[in-house]
Amino acid sequence: MLDNRQDRLLGIQEPADLRDLDYRSLEVLAQDIRELIISSVARTGGHLGANLGVVELTLALHRVFHSPVDRIVFDTGHQAYVHKMLTGRADRFDTLRQPGGISGYPARAESVHDLVENSHASTALSYADGLAKAAELRGERRCVVAVVGDGALTGGMCWEALNNIAAARRRPVVIVVNDNGRSYAPTPGRLAAIFRHVRPSVRSAPPPDGPAPSAIDLLKEGFEGTQVLQEVFAGFGLTYLGPVPGHDLPALEQTLARARELGGPVVVHVVTRKGSGYPPAEEDAEDCLHSPPPFDPPTGQPLRRTGAKWTAAFSAELRELATGRPDLVVITAAMPGPTGTAAAMADRPDHFFDVGLAEQHAVTSAAGLAMGGMHPVVAVYSTFLNRAFDQVLLDVGLHRLPVTFVADRAGITGPDGPSHHGIWDMAVFGIVPGMRIAAPRDAATLRDELREALQISTGPTLVRFPTGELPASLPALRGTGGTDLLYRSLPDDVLVVAVGPFAHIAVEAAGLLTERGYGVTVVDPRWPVPVPDEVVRMAPDFRMVLVVEDGVRTGGVGDAVARALRDAGVPTPVQSMGVSNEWHPQAPRAEILRRLGLTGDGLARRVTECLGSPRRSDPGT
Repeated sequence: MLDNRQDRLLGIQEPADLRDLDYRSLEVLAQDIRELIISSVARTGGHLGANLGVVELTLALHRVFHSPVDRIVFDTGHQAYVHKMLTGRADRFDTLRQPGGISGYPARAESVHDLVENSHASTALSYADGLAKAAELRGERRCVVAVVGDGALTGGMCWEALNNIAAARRRPVVIVVNDNGRSYAPTPGRLAAIFRHVRPSVRSAPPPDGPAPSAIDLLKEGFEGTQVLQEVFAGFGLTYLGPVPGHDLPALEQTLARARELGGPVVVHVVTRKGSGYPPAEEDAEDCLHSPPPFDPPTGQPLRRTGAKWTAAFSAELRELATGRPDLVVITAAMPGPTGTAAAMADRPDHFFDVGLAEQHAVTSAAGLAMGGMHPVVAVYSTFLNRAFDQVLLDVGLHRLPVTFVADRAGITGPDGPSHHGIWDMAVFGIVPGMRIAAPRDAATLRDELREALQISTGPTLVRFPTGELPASLPALRGTGGTDLLYRSLPDDVLVVAVGPFAHIAVEAAGLLTERGYGVTVVDPRWPVPVPDEVVRMAPDFRMVLVVEDGVRTGGVGDAVARALRDAGVPTPVQSMGVSNEWHPQAPRAEILRRLGLTGDGLARRVTECLGSPRRSDPGT
């Protein structure tokens, strides 16, 4: 039997179902939505604080605008859970972020109300500009709404889009700025400071840090900040409405309706509180439970204590290195907590720069720092570094600058789905002339390779590592030519070149193959890009080379090894096992790797398929 909450939620199958409800019913519905968000994310993990903060805003959007005729685009998309519930998917929230379940982001295959799947920030205004132009050219009467955060406004694409949106005074684009003062962390930069002046004067906003200001001070600061915002947006030819209390449904509806009536480009400034309605999220000063793993709903505490993480190991080593390197500076793009850089640089805050959601600026700013005599470390998720390829190529690479990029969450990541997998970095950045890429296999090699990267002064370096817990230590039998020997059995049937943490499954596969009579050598090149000379020197002794990598095969390390052997005239065939170049759906990392055959048994099976019988039937030692 469904309880009353489920009855009410399941009664909303389309946004039109909201328009017959009175405000008291909507208040009850808002509470139902918050309870479902909390209970669902507590089971599956996901984005919590951002979705709790937009409950009333999403209700108001769907009451004022008529999706899907009117186009609603959510920037980043991680705050679209409420939107999904109001468009007929509340009954599927027990499958959130699960294999075959509903996505944690808008998904075009799920609903006609979902337009944009890309979960990278600062893109919504550009989508909205194109949608509005298309509607105009086709003679369609549609309003386009872009919901962006104050954090997204730190990205350059927003301002490029504003420059174009404002050029057409009668094209109906409503820009809703969801101002909660945060992205992952408090929003940095001058524009954020202006928003901070306005925010405390709005009643539904959280109190500022420190002593509470007087009512007169609030009014003065709010008035001055609002004037500045009006001038900023008016300079673009945009009408500015706000600030509006983001949890006051009647005020939101009234303002959004006014924006719709104006019929041109309008900015609606909405002040919300991230985590609203759930005290553990509201009181979490670090990230408002931005994207927690499964947790205990009454306390907000994780259900399972995990082991040491890759990010934590990087953070600890970076902190130690920073104490002895006055030239070391660290840059991140709105992710000081998730990348571990804030903790690492706590003792040297003047050498740490959070530039907001602006990866392209981060990279070229790093280039300038390197030109000025510093050694920058740019730490972002692998998927987000893709956004700055041109800057890495021409602003850093062309100038042969000593910038170290740290790509966290590299490889298959899991339940955040295709836009978050970090599978392209070795293929994409491996073509930058002079780029050297390190792939540590455990905590010890992460420490060593980060130190080595910071000693390189002749060009850029990239250190990549996956998400999750650190694997067990895997010591080398010996090192030669910068390449670690991890396993050896005779005769020489197959040379396995294992990239990064895939060294563990390579050693597992080697044990299985040895039992079957094959001779296997496993090496970790440590710096797989460019291909070490030692790998080329060893290859002629083997019947085949198998490259195992946590990235796309197309243009990856396997392709680079095959090319290096061809260039050296080595006829040994190369097989590559990695990630197929396609869009991989959401699922736990281990499940996706099993499906791709990237397990010890999967590697052993590939070798036996390629080689047939071993050179001799009795295993060597």
